[in-house]
Amino acid sequence: MRLGVLDVGSNTVHLLVVDAHPGARPLPAHSHKAELRLAELLDETGAIGPLGIDRLVSTIAGAVQAAEDKGCEDVLPFATSAVREATNADLVLERVRVETGVDLAVLSGEEEARLTFLAARRWFGWSAGKLLVLDIGGGSLEIAFGIDEEPDTAVSLPLGAGRLTGAWLPDDPADPQQVRALRRHVRASIARTVGEFARAGRPDHVVATSKTFKQLARIAGAARSTEGLYVQRSLSRKALEDWVPKLAAMTVEERGRLPGVSEGRAAQLLAGALVAEGAMDLFGVEELEICPWALREGVILRRLDHLPVERAALPG
Repeated sequence: MRLGVLDVGSNTVHLLVVDAHPGARPLPAHSHKAELRLAELLDETGAIGPLGIDRLVSTIAGAVQAAEDKGCEDVLPFATSAVREATNADLVLERVRVETGVDLAVLSGEEEARLTFLAARRWFGWSAGKLLVLDIGGGSLEIAFGIDEEPDTAVSLPLGAGRLTGAWLPDDPADPQQVRALRRHVRASIARTVGEFARAGRPDHVVATSKTFKQLARIAGAARSTEGLYVQRSLSRKALEDWVPKLAAMTVEERGRLPGVSEGRAAQLLAGALVAEGAMDLFGVEELEICPWALREGVILRRLDHLPVERAALPG
């Protein structure tokens, strides 16, 4: 069957169309995305303003049309931290429902972490042992740990690259004192959760998802995306520690010229790097592996898990 998953995130609205059925790997068939940066469109009261709502409604309507054009039997729509934390979330959801027919499911931060963990577990398999999964989005950082398909521990922290950039790093290039203050804030926030994970023991494998980690790995020397999904990509803490001061000294335009860094994400890369560095340091991670699958794939896999499975005819 052909499924669409509509992800209304803090940075982008992304429709991913896949061909999938239970027991099989979802095969991407089409991708339709638009950068809205909803996390940066919140006003002083924490609400998404009229312009932001209009753009969101228009973008979702376009994604629904794209899903129809591509023959999707079903679309799984969800929203994450930007909508979840908006003070006018109910109004936003109602406008979207009335004007597009889409009933957005708002995921909690813990649900984000659990679904992302499921995607990573399915990608790496049981042989990976205990997994620690890190995901830096536009609005939040998700951390999950466990040995099964459901993590034993999952948390979400308000440490997304877009959120932190808007709140802490307004200057270009970044002011060194503001960078230092953000670094302290990030590490203090992550440190509050480390003990909860430490009680579960050491991970056998540490993986990271999200555009931020992929871009950091790329500038640190990982294979480019054109080399395919199955090329192993990793990021070492040492390489990241070397890159953080370089990124802090660069302008947004200079970061946008780095390999693998998109113009739309260049402004957020420094904040994302500070979060990644803090998480790797505080969790004692020397190197992690990049996972191609993340939240969208987790949502698709969970949906497939709940489809009825046809019973094969038994011999005789």
